[in-house]
Amino acid sequence: MNIAARMAQIAPFHVMELMARAQAQEAEGRSIIHLEVGEPDFATAEPILEAAKRFLSGGHVHYTAALGLRGLREAISGHYLDRYGLDISPERIVVTAGASGALLLALGVLVSPGDEWLVPDPGYPCNRHFVRLLEGSPTALPVGPEANYQPTAKQIAAAWTEKTRGLLLASPANPTGTLIEPIAMAALAAVVAGRGGTLLVDEIYHGLTYGVDAVSALSISDDIFVINSFSKYFGMTGWRLGWLVAPQCYVREIEKLAQNIYIAPSTVAQHAALAAFDPATTAILESRREEFAMRRDLLLPGLRKLGFQIGAEPRGAFYVYADSSALAADSFEFAAQLLARGGVAATPGLDFGSNAPQRHMRFAYTVDRGRIEQGLACMAAFLNSR
Repeated sequence: MNIAARMAQIAPFHVMELMARAQAQEAEGRSIIHLEVGEPDFATAEPILEAAKRFLSGGHVHYTAALGLRGLREAISGHYLDRYGLDISPERIVVTAGASGALLLALGVLVSPGDEWLVPDPGYPCNRHFVRLLEGSPTALPVGPEANYQPTAKQIAAAWTEKTRGLLLASPANPTGTLIEPIAMAALAAVVAGRGGTLLVDEIYHGLTYGVDAVSALSISDDIFVINSFSKYFGMTGWRLGWLVAPQCYVREIEKLAQNIYIAPSTVAQHAALAAFDPATTAILESRREEFAMRRDLLLPGLRKLGFQIGAEPRGAFYVYADSSALAADSFEFAAQLLARGGVAATPGLDFGSNAPQRHMRFAYTVDRGRIEQGLACMAAFLNSR
């Protein structure tokens, strides 16, 4: 085999492999409680499905422009005005093949070989892997519960070198569910801008916040790149549709890259997503947000009762990042045993970086409250049997 050297530094997505093992056990007739994967369990909202059906009934499913349907870009622009009071031109909005497509396009026009990019650790694994794919160098920033699992302006300033070109952030973050306060985000943006760097912010869990409304980083500056998605709040994971808001001067370069990588986003998904911002859809999605809040409020105390330590409570997304060190020395082995003997699938910290991954696990509250209660009971039985 002639495998590119970069692949040695691109790790597998362990949560997907864990999910595959869980599904294999289910196929053999075993009941598994899925707390491992970041995918809402709700069906696609009916108005979105109806929009897709109407479009498909015409039979004309052709390519769209690489930047996406003009009407959808305008609808996303309207979303920023309605939700955030921000006037974001549709010309700056690029509809993408999932948020992963948005991340790849943004980094594709920003990362040159040898460039360093700062990434919080723990953090979403694709961030560092995409930087490496483009021959850049991801530099991990250890973050912990004392700083709400988010980097500080002081930390960014200290970590910046002559090779550093940018900072990737997420708010709410995966795997921790924590947010960056507006004042802190402005301070981070100022440090990056002051060093001539670029700030890229992942906002794909916007809409899924509890007791607080997230503020978009786009309120700070037009020079910030922001990624969002129809997968999480809008519940359209399998439709593979996201978007990127970029400074106007980058849009043509992004368009060229999109044309070459995937030609255009899914036409069917785009026409379906035109209904994502309808009031009827919003009402459905807001009721689901309330359900996620109740699930979080069930899982948090349940995990603590079992002996997990949670240093920073999640206020967004649908994850709890828990310190499992009081229960096991190695979270990867613990997750394997929990699945094999307890029937519960959860994600070990290994996916999210090198900052004490063996001490941590991520639990996703993407199943209904009944299943969460079952999962907690199964974990309790497993722990008591050891």
